[in-house]
Amino acid sequence: MITEQSAQFYAKSASNHDRIYDRPERCDDLAAMHQHVADTLRGHTVLELACGTGYWTRIIAEVADKIVATDINPEMVAMARLRALPADKVSLRVADANALPDDIGEFTAVFIGFWWSHVKREEQEKFLAQLKAKVGKDIFIVLLDDAYVEGSSETVARTDMEGNTYQIRVAPDGERYEIPKTYPSDSALRKKLASSVREIKIVRLEYYWLLTCRLK
Repeated sequence: MITEQSAQFYAKSASNHDRIYDRPERCDDLAAMHQHVADTLRGHTVLELACGTGYWTRIIAEVADKIVATDINPEMVAMARLRALPADKVSLRVADANALPDDIGEFTAVFIGFWWSHVKREEQEKFLAQLKAKVGKDIFIVLLDDAYVEGSSETVARTDMEGNTYQIRVAPDGERYEIPKTYPSDSALRKKLASSVREIKIVRLEYYWLLTCRLK
């Protein structure tokens, strides 16, 4: 589901990945989303998918009971370990969100930050079904991602027959990668998720959106 090109790009970009949070025009929205994430996951036992460098893991660890943070890239997990996250609360694991290990554990919530937009539209329901098979129904889901803002977001390079949009990203070594990256509207999110989840609530700011729901 996550393309090989995407995995390669993010592995190469691990060391400078967090620069996306340094854009000054996004500061206020980012601070607001810090609070929203903390409020929604307070007291939960959390499975984080595609945790990257642990930027959001750190925020969740301040309020959650426990968190298992996973990423497909060992390079990203290595960066997350540098954050010195509280060992009594946080476990970091290399794991593919599309093929979670059977011993992943039991959780009350799943957090997916800035990865849903990389899952192609035609594969999203299958992904949620696989997730449900691992964590069970009624689990609380939190999706956090960014909205498209002209002049701030990367330019969309093309759109495929399924409506997926793609961007060209350049890795630190200069190699170019085509990365799936969609920017769904609230109505598109509700329509796509309706068969898999219930209790959908959406908070949308200029630069980011956050969706909470429960697996059916």
